[in-house]
Amino acid sequence: MLFDRPATTNPIDQMKVVGQHITRIDGPKKVTGTATYAYEWNHTNLNVAYGYPVGAGIAKGRISSMDIQAARNAPGVLAVVTAETAGKLSKGKMNAAKLLGGPEISHYHQAIAVVVAETFEQARAAASLIKVDYVRAPGSYDLEAAKDTAKKPEGSEGEDADTSAGNFDKAFAEAAVKFDQTYTTPDQSHAMMEPHSSLAMWDGDEVTVWTSNQMIAWNKSEMAITLGIDPEKVHIMSPFVGGGFGSKLFLRSDAVLAALGAKAAGRPVKLALPRPFVMNNTTHRPATIQRIRIGTTQEGKITAIAHESWNGNLPGGSLETAVAQTRLLYAGENRMTSMRLAALDLPEGNAMRAPGEAPGLMALEIAMDELAEQLNLDPVELRIINDTQVDPEKPERKFSHRQLVECLRRGAETFGWDKRNAETGRVKDGRWMVGMGVAAAFRNNMNMKSGARVRLDSEGVVTVETDMTDIGTGSYTIIAQTAAEMMGVTIDKVAVELGDSRFPASSGSGGQWGGNSSTAGVYAACVALRDAISQKVGFNSADVTFADGQIRSGNRSIALAEAAGKDGVVAEDTIEYGDLAEEMQQSTFGAHFVEVGVDMYTAEIRVRRMLSVCAAGRILNPITARSQVIGAMTMGVGGAFMEELAVDKRRGFFVNHDLAGYEVPVHADIPHQDVIFLDETDPTTSPMKAKGVGELGLCGVAAALSNAVHNATGVRIRDYPVTLDKLLRDMPQVG
Repeated sequence: MLFDRPATTNPIDQMKVVGQHITRIDGPKKVTGTATYAYEWNHTNLNVAYGYPVGAGIAKGRISSMDIQAARNAPGVLAVVTAETAGKLSKGKMNAAKLLGGPEISHYHQAIAVVVAETFEQARAAASLIKVDYVRAPGSYDLEAAKDTAKKPEGSEGEDADTSAGNFDKAFAEAAVKFDQTYTTPDQSHAMMEPHSSLAMWDGDEVTVWTSNQMIAWNKSEMAITLGIDPEKVHIMSPFVGGGFGSKLFLRSDAVLAALGAKAAGRPVKLALPRPFVMNNTTHRPATIQRIRIGTTQEGKITAIAHESWNGNLPGGSLETAVAQTRLLYAGENRMTSMRLAALDLPEGNAMRAPGEAPGLMALEIAMDELAEQLNLDPVELRIINDTQVDPEKPERKFSHRQLVECLRRGAETFGWDKRNAETGRVKDGRWMVGMGVAAAFRNNMNMKSGARVRLDSEGVVTVETDMTDIGTGSYTIIAQTAAEMMGVTIDKVAVELGDSRFPASSGSGGQWGGNSSTAGVYAACVALRDAISQKVGFNSADVTFADGQIRSGNRSIALAEAAGKDGVVAEDTIEYGDLAEEMQQSTFGAHFVEVGVDMYTAEIRVRRMLSVCAAGRILNPITARSQVIGAMTMGVGGAFMEELAVDKRRGFFVNHDLAGYEVPVHADIPHQDVIFLDETDPTTSPMKAKGVGELGLCGVAAALSNAVHNATGVRIRDYPVTLDKLLRDMPQVG
């Protein structure tokens, strides 16, 4: 199905099942422990062996020698695989470094070997016996030091690195009010609960991998390229993922090492990356340095705005597109954005929940708060004054649907923003200094090609098959709701099968595109199934309704179970997109309001209240959508106050590479969170008229919290995370 014109009225608009508060259909399996994650597949019948990785002990250089004999001779060891013994391996298209390195080393904890043994403990013990000698090479591990060497990337990424409109330099020089500040965001880890894990099994020259991955089709293709085999010889399964946040978008070393270990040992092999490998061996959100300049009239109207960002990555790595939201969020005729990439020898930086907008709004929305203070304007009003209904860089292109002002006004009213004291450090509650903060939320909407297969059987049960994944987002449920709505059945009459590369290729889970795109693919398949059933029973497919488990036309009706017959009916289709997203800018918007308390003696910060107001198209399931937003808000608390991968700038690795040293929010850190979804449908995005929402809930949260700390204390921190040691420098006189 080609979606190349705005959606009109369709069966989804009935909203009998779609849009309803339906609890997750996969929930019972998860809470009873019967949902099978990658490392948990039944190994009794498979005679599974265990793999344990060995990581490089240097960040840059080469292996001069590796002695694996003691490991080979260790009890229970079945195989030891290195780059030298593995045969020819490709790097693949989506990784900046080889997933099995050697002799050249690209980054610390790059996998250089895998040991396979009868038990996990034997594999781990044997791995410790491998002796490696290195020749170190000088490396670059400090973004600040490397900033002046940063360059525009080559290829399409470089072509999109700079944008401009009008004459920023002239307009900024002539502006009545000028603002110019620099902000930094640190390296951050996805820190998901489930580590990267895989179980691999060979049958002749075909490999099956049960893995934890967000994008099945990408994984299948990359595994084939890496191992040098036909993609049709690769079978990937990932029905349940215990969190990914972007770190499982791509093929990682756990899957490759499990496959290589299984081939060498002649046995199925399961392998989970130890937590330090999750931090250093996989991907992370790279640190940024961001400079923001804004020129306005005395009344606060933006006349000039510039946002420049620098980040570092391995050679061949990608940009952190931290200026993306600044190109679209606020009006202003004269504009400039620029991104530069420095070569660093740290582990690869890549997508982490809301790449680009999340760190970009951490800077931009503090800048807007500082500018409002400079102008003596309310921060909410400053944002409203500079709203735009067109793409500021391309004024001829309108937003398909934009309710930023409504989000801000609704949030301000609900939160009691009018009670905020604009004078900093004035509101006290015992020993706590209390402040409120606000930030706009923005995340672009993306649509991805997505397919599905739908079956109707003789029991009237509709089964959906697609390689879509559920990373804790509720994919099973919203896909079931879509099929139920389209086929006129109750949700208990729908079975959903996900995460198998033998199913039609879907959008996968990432970039906030999964919910809208995957359900649109199911919609397309259901349209095909409705047509097939209509033709089978002799009805005109243009004049039928599906409701209450029946197909109806005029005064005739047939039960779906009867229409299916003994052999059932099956249909398959894929949603593909035209150029609607080029004709109109599709984005999601929101507003975050927070209240914090800061202890006037210790500078301890406690979050007291949080509210997010979101405008993100049709909400397919308010329960699962709210869950996504409050999870994102929680991640925003981490980004604001605690999350930072500390870099050893001499040796080039992340020091706090476990969940003891890398701090994330826990229950005690998070108060009650309120979420409001504005009533919105966007017919330009898909037949579902929905958009993504999972990443929108993160974008801007950290800035709102930082702004609240400033309102409480008068101390402005521009280097994330906002920690008490930074506050204490100025807190004595404030307290």
